[in-house]
Amino acid sequence: MADLRIAVVGIPGQWSSETLADRVAQHTGERMLVDLAQARLDLSAGALCVGDIDLCSLDAVLVKKISVEYSPHTLDRLEMLRFAETRGLRVFSPATQLLGLIDRLSCTVTLRAANVPMPDTVVTERVDDALEVVRRFGAAVLKPLYSTKARGMCVLDGAQSEPALRAQVESFRRSHPVLYLQRKLQLPGRDLGLVFLGGEYLCSYARVAGEDAWNTTIQAGGRYAACTPDAETLRVAAQAQACFDLDFTTVDVAETDEGPVVFEVSAFGGFRGAREGAGVDAAAAYVDYVLAQLHG
Repeated sequence: MADLRIAVVGIPGQWSSETLADRVAQHTGERMLVDLAQARLDLSAGALCVGDIDLCSLDAVLVKKISVEYSPHTLDRLEMLRFAETRGLRVFSPATQLLGLIDRLSCTVTLRAANVPMPDTVVTERVDDALEVVRRFGAAVLKPLYSTKARGMCVLDGAQSEPALRAQVESFRRSHPVLYLQRKLQLPGRDLGLVFLGGEYLCSYARVAGEDAWNTTIQAGGRYAACTPDAETLRVAAQAQACFDLDFTTVDVAETDEGPVVFEVSAFGGFRGAREGAGVDAAAAYVDYVLAQLHG
């Protein structure tokens, strides 16, 4: 398989990106980890270059991470990859599919249109409407449309005074004009990540919340743990990921008294949770899958 030239799009220095590049190199003998922040797209020449590597000349690209934080600019980088796809480059997962996952609202609309269970969600640009929603929900999480790992999210307590609540919402709105609100759920101190490879279930892990943290992210003190999802949770997660036709993804699912609900489908998924929570080398499994697709 040394004849294949495969690059990893990721963030140099980040564990998942470096691990995936290592796994590719074990099969191909060539290690290429490229950061699209350094890319140059020449539409006339039909080239997408990072340094002296023209991605359009490669056999495939595995997308691990487009940017450290999501933003509308992340969409621009995916458009660069979409052009490379038109030149014949195999991209895993395809840029056309990833584009629908970067904007939280786009992902939510797709999931709800497919009747995937999610927390009650309201989207508005009006502060007064947002205040009414928070009062109705009792507590809500205000989420940026472009963020990962709970960055920038704000918990709103409907029992607060009207001036205090309004000040919170108006402060958020100065940076995020579209107000995306979800009912804050009563969770059992954890949520689940269900990993899918080529549309098939691979493994699961739990994220257990740290002390006094409202979310389960590792950045907030959470930790990975083993878990065994029930049949309904597996069904719901499979239904969610099927909306996007990704080569690799993780579906974030919460367990509630009314059954499983989906928070989001990850554009890129994480390998560390699979390793530490499930003991699965998801990066190695992903590379095996890609090689099978390229030789199929």
